[in-house]
Amino acid sequence: MKVLNVHSRIISATTDEIAEIIGTLATPSDLIWPIGKWPAMKFKDGLEIGNTGGHGPIRYCVSQKRTNYIEFTFSNPKGMVGVHWIKWESVRHQETKIIHCIDMNTMGLATFKWKLVIEPLHNALIEDAFDQLENRFSSRAVKTPWSPYVHSLRGIYRISRRVASMLSLRME
Repeated sequence: MKVLNVHSRIISATTDEIAEIIGTLATPSDLIWPIGKWPAMKFKDGLEIGNTGGHGPIRYCVSQKRTNYIEFTFSNPKGMVGVHWIKWESVRHQETKIIHCIDMNTMGLATFKWKLVIEPLHNALIEDAFDQLENRFSSRAVKTPWSPYVHSLRGIYRISRRVASMLSLRME
């Protein structure tokens, strides 16, 4: 299945200010990734071309990096073939448009995983990240609400982790 998933937002900041924040991505002082709500994005050797990492079960490598653009190529889950990228561009004085895009094809079981689990969680994560970025430059607090479905998926995940933890304790 062809997937083109695009999120964008206009932030009241210059491209240089946005670049500075995005430059902290996947570092211990990350200012854009909503770490308190989602598994952290991690790269062993930083966001340099060829380096591998990801967040949670989603794995990828840095395939391109320019002044206002970073592209990642998926390596896992299997059946997700393509890239996701983030770019930022000036739209007016003191306003920058930030865009995140997944451009991929899914195959087999990955199509169902994408539609049922990954896509809704991904959408919530990106909006949380954009909220965090916008809130650094805004006097009003922006908080995009999660859908009831996203709340349910996160609840199921929490319960399954607790059960797995309890089962592993019993096995010891």
